[in-house]
Amino acid sequence: MLKKGKDFNQQIVKYNSQTGEEEVLITKENLTPKNLENPLAIYKYSFSSDLKYLLIFTNTKKVWRRNTRGDYWILNRITNELKKLGGDAKPSTLMFATISADNKSVAYVRENNIYIESIEENKITQLTFDGSTTIINGTFDWVYEEELSLRKGFRWSPDGNKIAFWQLDAEGVGVFNMINNTDSIYSKIIPVQYPKVGTTNSACKVGVVEISSKKIIWFKIPGKTRNNYIARMDWAESSEEVIIQQLNRLQNHNRVYIGNALDGSVNNIFTDKDDAWVDVVDNIKWFKNGKYFTWLSEKDGWRHVYIISRDGKEVKIVTKGNYDVISVVGIDKLNEQIYFIASPNNATQSYLFRKSIFTDDAKELITPVTNKGFNSYNISPNFKWAIHIYSNINHPNKIDFVNLPSHKVIRELVKNEKLENKLSELNIKPAEFFKINIEDNVQLDAFKILPPNFNPKNKYPVLFYVYGEPAAQTVLDRWSRNYLWHQMLTQNGYIVISIDNRGTPAPKGREWRKYIYGNLGKLTTADQAEAAKRILEWDFVDSNRIGVWGWSGGGSMSLNAIFRYPKIYKTAVAVAPVTDEKLYDTIYEERYMGLPSSNAKGYKEGSPITYANQLEGNLLLIHGTGDDNVHYQNTEMLINELIKHNKIFSVVPYPNRSHSIFEGKNTYRHVFETIFDYLKKNL
Repeated sequence: MLKKGKDFNQQIVKYNSQTGEEEVLITKENLTPKNLENPLAIYKYSFSSDLKYLLIFTNTKKVWRRNTRGDYWILNRITNELKKLGGDAKPSTLMFATISADNKSVAYVRENNIYIESIEENKITQLTFDGSTTIINGTFDWVYEEELSLRKGFRWSPDGNKIAFWQLDAEGVGVFNMINNTDSIYSKIIPVQYPKVGTTNSACKVGVVEISSKKIIWFKIPGKTRNNYIARMDWAESSEEVIIQQLNRLQNHNRVYIGNALDGSVNNIFTDKDDAWVDVVDNIKWFKNGKYFTWLSEKDGWRHVYIISRDGKEVKIVTKGNYDVISVVGIDKLNEQIYFIASPNNATQSYLFRKSIFTDDAKELITPVTNKGFNSYNISPNFKWAIHIYSNINHPNKIDFVNLPSHKVIRELVKNEKLENKLSELNIKPAEFFKINIEDNVQLDAFKILPPNFNPKNKYPVLFYVYGEPAAQTVLDRWSRNYLWHQMLTQNGYIVISIDNRGTPAPKGREWRKYIYGNLGKLTTADQAEAAKRILEWDFVDSNRIGVWGWSGGGSMSLNAIFRYPKIYKTAVAVAPVTDEKLYDTIYEERYMGLPSSNAKGYKEGSPITYANQLEGNLLLIHGTGDDNVHYQNTEMLINELIKHNKIFSVVPYPNRSHSIFEGKNTYRHVFETIFDYLKKNL
């Protein structure tokens, strides 16, 4: 791991996990190029499989959400020679450099083309030649990155002789122009290819390039390339075949193909489908020498682990019961056991289980029952050890090195004692979980934080913190960065409450998650409002001072709440909201709403802008004008609608800030100071 010394120069240190003993592997001298005075500032690094080479990512630049463009250097740990990759490439233009399995070459993307570079000779070989502003090799456009979490778009074959890669053709994708008005006396246009709901997507295909001949074989995947998504691709436990996941545009079919790298033929071995949507499967695990792979599906109403044979003829459920598998942590191939995260009895928590793959033995809980809260694991390849991260809503992360399956703590890695001590000194009440019945057999999870000097005989304002969309839960029994912000609000006399409505990704079964299909915005807000009505019945709640705030999808929810239910919500703060669902991107919105051509009513009824004329209370809009995700256009269109209906409101734009509104000195603090000031004046 990286470690900074007394003079703040970086070095890489190896730790013995059991004893804590340190060994400096890479010194600051190793990281200092001959012609430079200071060591390289490492953003990320990786070792070759034989540990001979260290690959260093530095001088990075942001592409959309993450720093994925920069410079790469490679250090020979035997000779201590440090060399920069890329030849005469301009600074900060290389992406996703990866060492081959045979440790002879590095592949990377440069200006939308794929290159390889031999490590010893620094010989550069260009593998694709058609990269341009619209032909994208080895990486992705905005929407693939944002909604399918795809960034690095190539994979080395296990033998190091081939590279499988994505190619996108973005010709015809709509261009959204953002405007920078503050960095010079003339404005600057920032174009972003961004497919809005119902518009043209990039065409996508997958191919394999042979290193020696540079010959490219394209896989013959059925279907129109602009109306299907190649959502996942990787080598299928061999250097001759790849496994491909193809989503149709409606994302209710996930077709799994095995592709032949020699001739491009594909075989559809399995198709997962749903009346609403299906999810892509990450981290497929192969075992029994590539005969089987793992899969997650909701086909029986719950998200369970299945094993599928390479030819698709065998499909067998591994986990069974009325509970969801949240994620697969790993496959112990030697003992034929699967380790997974689940929480059968409490959707706000997570625990580690294991189960035999080929027998009907019951699942075994590995996490101690005393660790009530959120548990995550990084398990060693031999499944004997794990780094265990544990927190709950009132206590920050603790990190242990544990033995498996006993879960015996071998060493405490992080205790967070200083933070725990500071928390104990604060005048705060712990967050408390509770459940709200909103109709027969429908219970919503929620938490509340009461003022430190709470008196049930008094009347208190309530601020609801919302998100409510399929991308995330807010009601989780784990430490979050909003905890202290919400505690500060309670110290100022507010009750803070958060509720997870139906449609959030809680482990409560398929019907819970997909209840909102085609009605995003409408049904989600209805659940929140029904829960709020129950809370208004509490004796200590002031029904005339009910507020709601949220960010992104939570901003949209806040708007829908105050517009659609003005008798409940009196004040709303909406940060970076989608105000009209037709203004958002194809992949996210169409997944949950279908196409606008077939669900025009759903899009209209789910969009806050439709109900702007019903505003009665206090509204604050906050948005970054440089938001490439939820465009500032959303807020501007809502402003026009509010003006049309003579509604009074407040708006604070943040020039050139992105969706997270953090760029620039003091920006993030200013956002929260602004919200707090507005709440003090209006709630």
